[in-house]
Parts: sequence; C-alpha cells; structure tokens
Amino acid sequence: MDALKKFFEKKKADTKFKLAGQGHSLTKEESDRSKQPKQNYPQQRHVPTQDAQRAGAAALARMETQSKRVDVNWSLQAIKAQARRELEAEQKALEELSLENQAAPPGPKEVSLEAAPMLAVQGVLFHCPLLGPEVATYEEIKRQIREFLFSQIEEDKGIAACLIIQTCNKNKEKVNVCNETLCKYIENIVSNPSEEKYRKIRMSNKAFQERILPIEGTKEFLEAAGFVVQELPFNEGTDKFWVFPEDKLAELSTLEQLRDALVSAEPVRPQLDRSARVLLPTEAASHTDLPAEFFNLTAEELKKEMQQRATAVERSMILQTKAMRDRQELREMRKYRFSLIRVRFPDGLILQGTFGTYEKFGEVMSFVREHLQNDWRPFFLSLSSGGKITEEDQSLVELRLVPAVVFNFTWDSSVTDPNLDDSLYLKQETLMLLQNMS
Repeated sequence: MDALKKFFEKKKADTKFKLAGQGHSLTKEESDRSKQPKQNYPQQRHVPTQDAQRAGAAALARMETQSKRVDVNWSLQAIKAQARRELEAEQKALEELSLENQAAPPGPKEVSLEAAPMLAVQGVLFHCPLLGPEVATYEEIKRQIREFLFSQIEEDKGIAACLIIQTCNKNKEKVNVCNETLCKYIENIVSNPSEEKYRKIRMSNKAFQERILPIEGTKEFLEAAGFVVQELPFNEGTDKFWVFPEDKLAELSTLEQLRDALVSAEPVRPQLDRSARVLLPTEAASHTDLPAEFFNLTAEELKKEMQQRATAVERSMILQTKAMRDRQELREMRKYRFSLIRVRFPDGLILQGTFGTYEKFGEVMSFVREHLQNDWRPFFLSLSSGGKITEEDQSLVELRLVPAVVFNFTWDSSVTDPNLDDSLYLKQETLMLLQNMS
C-alpha cells in the first residue's frame, strides 16, 4: 500500500534527520558575521632576503624528503600485532600442554583458564528502524514501538490505527477476525451507500463486543474512517452507535484506501540486533556462558531436563537408529532461540554476531560481507573439521549451527587480484568495535 510505504519512508527520514544534530541558519550566520567588528590586521612583513629564501627552500626540501614514506595505519598495525602475539602465545601454550600430557601420569586433569576481561556475550539486544539506532531488550523496544505508534495518531490517525491493531494485540487469530469485521463494515457502506442500516454499528451488539471492542486501535480506526458516536433510539429506549454520517458518503474512496491499508499493514516488531563485536584470541578462548535469552526453556527447566537425560544417553545411542538420533538432535537444538556466530580470520581477529536459529545461513554470509574491506571478493566459511558451508538457503538449526559455532574465514582462491593485499580483512570502522586492546 502506497500510504503505508510513504509513512515508513517519512518516519525513517525523520529519524536520520534527528541523528544529524542541531541545525543552524546560514542567513543568521552571515548577519552575525557582518555585525562583528573589523579586525586590525598586522602590517605586511618585509620580503626576506635572497639568502633567507635559499635557506628556507633547502629546509623545505629536507622536510619533503623525510615525509616521503608509505602512510601507515598505526591503529590497524597495533591490532594486528596484538592478535599475532596472542596467536603465538596460544600456540606455545598448546605445545607446552602437549608436552605436559605426555610426561604426566594418566588420570583426571584440571585446566584453569584466565577469565576474559570483558564478557563476550552480554545478552540479546534488539532495535527498530523507526526508532533510530538505539538497542535494548526485546520488551523495552516493544514498549518504545507502542509509544511511538500512539504518538503518531494526531499526525496520521488512519495509518497509525492500522499499525496499532496489527502490532499491539497479542492474539493473532482475534486480530484477523477483527480485521475481517472492520473490512465488512466498510464494504457494506461502499456497496450500499443508500442503506442507512449499514452506516450504523450498535456498540452493545454481541459481535462488536467480542470482535472489535477488545482490540486496541479499533476506536482510532473507526474515528479515522469518519464514524462518530451517537445515542440513538433502540427498541424501547436508546443505545450508543458508531454512525457513518451521510455527508461523508462523498468520500468513499478514502474509506476504501483505509480498508486497503488495514489489510496490507504488517506488525512493527523489534528486530534482532547483531551486536557485532571484534574479539582478540584471548577473549574468544575464554569460557562464556550463554545468556538465558538464548534458550526457549528457563535455566532451571533446562538443567533439570539435562540431568534426567544424562543417565539415558548411552542406552538411547545403542537402541536408536541413526535417523532417530538425527531427529532427536534436531529436537534438542530447537531448545535454542539464538545462535552465537564467530568468524576467525587468518590474522587472529574474530568477528562475532548474534542470529536467530531459524535465520538462513545466507544471513551469516551477508553479515560477514558487510564488514569486509573488499566486500566484493568471494570467500568461504569453514568449520574446524574443514567442511565448507555452502547451503545459504538452509536455516542455522537445520545445519546444526546452534547454539554457538566458530568458522574459519578464507578467500576464494579461484578469484585473485595482484593489486589487492590478501592480509586485509575487516573494515576500519569494524576494527573500532575491538573493545580490548593492550
């Protein structure tokens, strides 16, 4: 619907305009500048002698010679150096651990890892394009969306009412019944404009009480359509009606546009924020507990279920076929709502993002590509086992990529360019996400 499209485009443009900062008047600046007192400029300096000019030219030549160096991005170099040092330390630690395992007697061993200075997973956050770049919890963004939609009633009551009906009511089935009833009211008026009975809706009517009244936004919708509340004779007394005035019959096209907007309106929902981060190897290597938001079950329910299943794991593996085990594994993975995706680059840095478990793997590829320095170059994401994931149209849960997975990044070797530096991976602005650099 064009009206809905224009509404969203205008709101997004307003949001971007607000983010641009406080405005100022060019005309005012010019007038202020003209009122400023004239400055007394110093007297012109004497022209230097020829000897002084030659000495100055020689000094300038020396400065230009010293400045003829390749520009170095010291911030990027520092990040790479830090990542390289941590990779070397990690490899050394693995070698030492391997030697200790060979020399030590058999038996249980306890390994202590130093905790990361900053938790790598702080929670699941959401955002809404209509509200700006701010991120918050799902419930907080949902509350802000509700406030925003109701604040738009004065500006565009019809579109705001359609979005409120779709967004602010939980029961989808009841919303659908409400939409059908409202559309039926409008269609009866459009099809039978001369019939007075179709222009009146009794508020005590059972259908109205059950289908329309409990749904938020219906009052604003009827007002936007042109209905007004009147008390009219009914049976032996009076009753309240929503009445479509006769003088509004000339605006039936507006009524039809409002009906179309109601049918085409979609709920405004909080969108999962990727919470993109760049990690050093030490941060990624530290143990991190997933937040409770990652699970469909509560932490207590999940712990209890895992304890119950622990004693039957061996027996179930023996009695079940491979197909049955695969189905069981898929059911287990459906306990998770989100997946933590990490992509390790050859320079040691790790890009991290949060995804819904039913999002396609193609969304992961797009997320990585938008953070690359050369985003046009094809690349692969491989698991630690070496297998490349290429099924971009399958969901993360179908590919068993939940609740967390680490990929290794490699350029596609079939596409090369001698003019490109293969050691450059992430964009400069992405590297700014690195929160812990020593």
